[in-house]
Amino acid sequence: MPSLKDIKRRIKSTKNTQQITKAMKMVSAAKLKRAQDEITAARPYAEKIQELTLSLAAKTSPESHPLLSGAGGTKIGLILMTSDRGLCGGFNTVLLRTADRFIESRGDAQTTPAISLYLIGRRAMEHFKRRQYILLKSKNAGTGRPNYSAATETAKELIGLYLNGELDEVHLVYSEFKSALTQRPVVHKVLPISAEKTAGKNDTEPEDVEAIFEPSRDAVLKSLLPKYVETQIFRAMLESSASEHGARMTAMDSASRNAKEMIGGLTLKYNRLRQAAITKELMEIVGGAEALKG
Repeated sequence: MPSLKDIKRRIKSTKNTQQITKAMKMVSAAKLKRAQDEITAARPYAEKIQELTLSLAAKTSPESHPLLSGAGGTKIGLILMTSDRGLCGGFNTVLLRTADRFIESRGDAQTTPAISLYLIGRRAMEHFKRRQYILLKSKNAGTGRPNYSAATETAKELIGLYLNGELDEVHLVYSEFKSALTQRPVVHKVLPISAEKTAGKNDTEPEDVEAIFEPSRDAVLKSLLPKYVETQIFRAMLESSASEHGARMTAMDSASRNAKEMIGGLTLKYNRLRQAAITKELMEIVGGAEALKG
């Protein structure tokens, strides 16, 4: 049976942990508010870029641009976005499991090195560190807010590999932010750009709406295609950032509640043992007094 000193030490340790989890929850809540505002502002722009790009691509020959003409292949590039730190519930676990399932669906990459990984986040780097995969690049997600220049750099690198024939397809795995309690893992094909389905298109809209493009439709599409890839990657960064903060805030809130319950249970146990010790001492005093009388 633990002594009163041991229980008191555990109570103090749990209270210190509770203070840390409460502080982490407040920090994540503040970061989540900013990240949520950013993704809310970025989504309409990303969706409009996607709608316009795919609409133009649907009216253009796939051979008009190499980013449209790819028919897929065995050399797959996978961009995986995780966090650098833990303590965010199942955020990283779900993403890593999604990436593993995607790799398994494309064959055994350890015997057929067709999967090339572009890892963003320390957790992804640690997960694939001892596995035999082609590593295109790995970098930390960073503690600051995602910036567009990082998305541009990533897009240029992957577009270059695709145009050089080193990659046949590029897929993106990230966490889509729904709410602080809900995040959804997403696998999104970035390259080649498919115009089979135009996102955001309303079936009631007229099909033959003529628009004037300057200098030409092909020139506009050519400038939009790289911007489309950059925007999709940047949106994924913002979604993952908001998802991470939401998952961490929820996890720390749950940890704080568990710590409170543990402190309550330990305090009750401490009081019972203390009461038993006091009762024992009183009984010994009474017993000693009775012995003196006799």
